[in-house]
Amino acid sequence: MNLIKLSVRELVEFVLRSGSIDSSFKGTSSMQEGVKAHQIIQGKQDDNYEKEVTLKGEIEYKDFKFIIEGRCDGVIKEERITIDEIKSTSKELMFIEEDFNKVHWAQGKVYGYIYAIKNNLPDINVQLTYVNTENYDEKKFLKSFKVEELEEFINELLDKYLELASVKVKLNERRNESISTLEFPFKTYRKGQREMAVKVYKAIDEGKRLYIKAPTGIGKTISTIFPSLKALAEGGIDKIMYLTAKTITRTVAEETFKILRNSGLKSKVLTITAKEKICFNEEVSCNKENCIYADGYYDRVNEGILDIISNEDEINRTTIETYAKKYRLCPFEFSLDISNLVDCVICDYNYVFDPRVSLKRYGEDEYGSYAVLIDEAHNLIDRARGMFSATIDKSKIMEIRKILKYKDKTLYKQLGEINKEFLSIRNSDEEDFSTFKGKPKELITKVNTFITKAENWLSKNQKEEGYKDILDLYFSFTSFIRISKLYDERYITYVTRERSQCIVTLFCLDPSKLLREISKSHKTTVFFSGTLSPLEYYKEVLGGEEKDEILSLKSPYVRENLEIFIYPISTRYRHREFTYSRICNKINMLIEARPGNYLIFFPSYSYMNLTYEEFIKSYSNINTIIQKGDMNEEERENFLSNFNEDSEKTLVGFGVLGGIFSEGIDLKGNRLNGVVVVGVGLPQVCTERNIIKEYYDLKDRDGYDYSYVYPGMNKVMQAAGRVIRTEQDRGTLLLIDDRFVSGKYIDLMPYEWLHYKVIK
Repeated sequence: MNLIKLSVRELVEFVLRSGSIDSSFKGTSSMQEGVKAHQIIQGKQDDNYEKEVTLKGEIEYKDFKFIIEGRCDGVIKEERITIDEIKSTSKELMFIEEDFNKVHWAQGKVYGYIYAIKNNLPDINVQLTYVNTENYDEKKFLKSFKVEELEEFINELLDKYLELASVKVKLNERRNESISTLEFPFKTYRKGQREMAVKVYKAIDEGKRLYIKAPTGIGKTISTIFPSLKALAEGGIDKIMYLTAKTITRTVAEETFKILRNSGLKSKVLTITAKEKICFNEEVSCNKENCIYADGYYDRVNEGILDIISNEDEINRTTIETYAKKYRLCPFEFSLDISNLVDCVICDYNYVFDPRVSLKRYGEDEYGSYAVLIDEAHNLIDRARGMFSATIDKSKIMEIRKILKYKDKTLYKQLGEINKEFLSIRNSDEEDFSTFKGKPKELITKVNTFITKAENWLSKNQKEEGYKDILDLYFSFTSFIRISKLYDERYITYVTRERSQCIVTLFCLDPSKLLREISKSHKTTVFFSGTLSPLEYYKEVLGGEEKDEILSLKSPYVRENLEIFIYPISTRYRHREFTYSRICNKINMLIEARPGNYLIFFPSYSYMNLTYEEFIKSYSNINTIIQKGDMNEEERENFLSNFNEDSEKTLVGFGVLGGIFSEGIDLKGNRLNGVVVVGVGLPQVCTERNIIKEYYDLKDRDGYDYSYVYPGMNKVMQAAGRVIRTEQDRGTLLLIDDRFVSGKYIDLMPYEWLHYKVIK
């Protein structure tokens, strides 16, 4: 008997959905009102009403056993049991008839059948309760069904789902068979690689969080994906989520699956591309009036899904675009619909962690058990702070107020009220920057009022001039409100002032709790990086608990392959103007002694540019290139392509520490012979870093280390990691700063660096 697990929603929507994508404006407060409406209806019930009931049933149909699970809104336990499905709506109830939405009845009937079978009932009622979100009026429709009727209905649904079910079963059998015989794709394990793979497998098996420091050369990607696939085939998990911060690390994951595919793996892997990048139109507008790919999307999508899932294992941007054009489908929505059916999803951090854009398909009513693998996890800390913070700018409010002056007097007036609150906040302190604990309650109240009123205007005036600007402010406000609901002792409110301007930020000082809560919704989460050091620090700030596992590995390469020199001069800001020629001289000496290609990393663009000018003036015979701000993908590729392994000439590339070329790039062999790091990588001293420092000082941690030293040293280690990429590589690392010879920084150095030599 073939086994298929799916949710009630997945079954009903796949079979019955039709029509077009409609992303026309839908207010967030209306969604909140929907939740409130549910709660009001449920709250009015008596003791015989059981709310939010999880139901799970096993249904055998033809050659399949379907395990179907979901959560119904309520069960009314009277003489005859009634399944209650509550549906909120902004429509006037007089326009809603019994057969208003067949999907609603279908959900209720599936729940009714599962409940009746489980409790040996001959018949059961299904009730649809429609509630208006403005006045909370109710309209109910009640139908009574015999179990035989519901069984016939369920069988009709399953019959239409069978084609996809048959494909899923065959693909899962094919996948599991391939994984069962799949061997590690390399002749031998590198030092530490087997240990890492075993630790990942065990973490998945036991459902634990795991934090791994695995230096360059271990083979982190294969060491996490390979054991995860084994667990997948054994039923330990339902899906692998591979999260990356940058395009380059996403590509490494894709290449790893290609290697495994060449070794016999037969598995479906999807890479999600951001909507703005993959949209076929010049401007993203997801509705049938403006997009042929949205018009009738749900009438065609199932055919497209069956085709791509049946024929493709590597489902990347190119594959998605090909099939999306073939079936005239929105490529982004198509990729999200496919994500339910694949074995692994490769995507950015925000699809799992950002409350604004996370994949709702992996929400509260899903039954899936996932292994989340987080590559280069050191990047997640600052990314998470950004995801969990929100800002409102007074100047934006005044811009939109001008637009609304002759369009809507109510909204114009309400923005005036918000502006008054900003004036009060601005005038509460004379300093350019100030902080306070607690939410700005008056501001939040007034912003909430504007949101509610703006939704009505936005839903009716989509062709008005200035609409997009007003919509952008609306989203900025809703983000502010959403983050305000997360606000606790790990947050601070800060205000920046400049003349008449004022910006209020709800700033997440410590994202650990929120990261921990999100990771708990998955079976296991593995955080890994070559520079997760100090490991206990990263475990803490990434949401770890005492019971979570850690693993620290040493480099598999002979450490003598990397020569390390420290040139102990001060590169502090006040001393930099005296260092340009000295740094250039040391770079030239290094090149003369060890010819080859080098990358030189600086703590800022200005320091880099000034040193670069000095270098090309003094050593014009040496080929140089320099990183520019905001380089596009083609410019980045051109920059890296200059590092030619066969070239007889030395090339010196100037870049910024913590930038696009100091992390994730892979210049093997003689494409890169050495790296010079100028400075200890300290983040620029700024208000946010200082308040992070103060926060950790109050928690009896070393706030300066948490806010500046550890993130800075991480950037140094990432840059240094560009040199040795394979066992055959040899190279040189030159660290320029007197702090590198202090006890604090020596303690932070990996074992592989402790043979360094100090030069003068």
